[in-house]
Amino acid sequence: MSTLGTPLSPQATRVMLLGSGELGKEVLIALQRLGVETIAVDRYENAPGQQVAHHARTITMSDPAQLKALIDAEGSTLMRPILVVPEIEAIATPMLEALEATGAVRVIPTARAVRLTMDREGIRRLAAETLGLPTSPFVFADTLAELQRAIDAKIGYPCIVKPVMSSSGKGQSRIDSPADVQRAWDCAMAGGRVGHGRIIVEGVIDFDYEITLLTVRALGAGTGGEVETHFCEPIGHVQVNGDYVESWQPHAMSPLALQRSRDIAKAVTDNLGLAPAGRPQGLGLFGVELFVKGDHVWFSEVSPRPHDTGMVTMVTQWQNEFELHARAILGLPVDTALKSPGASAVIYGGIDAVGVVFDGVAQALRVPGTELRLFGKPESFVKRRMGVSLARDADVALARRRAKQAAACVVPRAG
Repeated sequence: MSTLGTPLSPQATRVMLLGSGELGKEVLIALQRLGVETIAVDRYENAPGQQVAHHARTITMSDPAQLKALIDAEGSTLMRPILVVPEIEAIATPMLEALEATGAVRVIPTARAVRLTMDREGIRRLAAETLGLPTSPFVFADTLAELQRAIDAKIGYPCIVKPVMSSSGKGQSRIDSPADVQRAWDCAMAGGRVGHGRIIVEGVIDFDYEITLLTVRALGAGTGGEVETHFCEPIGHVQVNGDYVESWQPHAMSPLALQRSRDIAKAVTDNLGLAPAGRPQGLGLFGVELFVKGDHVWFSEVSPRPHDTGMVTMVTQWQNEFELHARAILGLPVDTALKSPGASAVIYGGIDAVGVVFDGVAQALRVPGTELRLFGKPESFVKRRMGVSLARDADVALARRRAKQAAACVVPRAG
């Protein structure tokens, strides 16, 4: 897309985000800096992205009728398809596929990719069975009895149980013995999205560390519309119950492990970028999660959108992951170069309250080389991510300490 229109005009380039949390908010800001007219959609009003977009819409995105009505209404005044960018998993993907097939919308990266990655079954079968990539051993189950049989017959203890549809680690837990099975099943049922009662049980890999490899599919400089793949420096991260709590970039790894990580990421994203003849190939940023032990690498998961661990790029890269995503989906050049090593640390709500205030902001920003992002979520929960601290330093270990120090200074409280 070499030509961009003017917002709020008949020539506007319009992008609709389905999901407008903290990651979507940053994508919207990046799009607006390029003069794109933005529509922020979420399931609740005053979501972070809705606070900065040109237009805010609130619907149940898993309802096919509501989703179709909204896309039809927003795209009816344009002479070209509206760009629809899913930012969460709980979306009526069959409707997106149907709308994409008519040419009414262009789904980022493609509707097929969104369908495959919105649940762990689709993407795990693609990676392990279609592409033959190394993964942990896994079994899918629909009942508590099937979960127990899978553990007894194939997976063994310890193992990890996750809903096939969830985000940010919700519903994920570790099973170390038979006494943990019922608790893990209940946790998965409570944490899954859109009432999906299916789970994946995975064997535990003895890995040294896990990384996120941000992978960007963007148009090349040639005139033939060829797609090029770009990689950011690997991002290390710490997760607690599947939920990211801190990340840093770059993460040191052997040249062979890095090359194998890139090969796996390219294989997955090349497949997810496939589109039928005559339709645009899938573009954008993908967050590919990998386990690494020495020179050995296993595929874990992929999201076809910016990744929560990638928030560190707001302080480490010349173009952060949100700017890369915005540029790529618009067909613009991208640059994944590192600006400075750095780290991020999550700021949790700590309380259940509406309209919280944040103490300690000034103290946090006195920590050398730090920045804050407070997301503006209208309601706080004890374990809800309400902000993130960022720290830059040539020494990654020092940046990690400073990011955690700054995050600890910020204390949400009831207003």
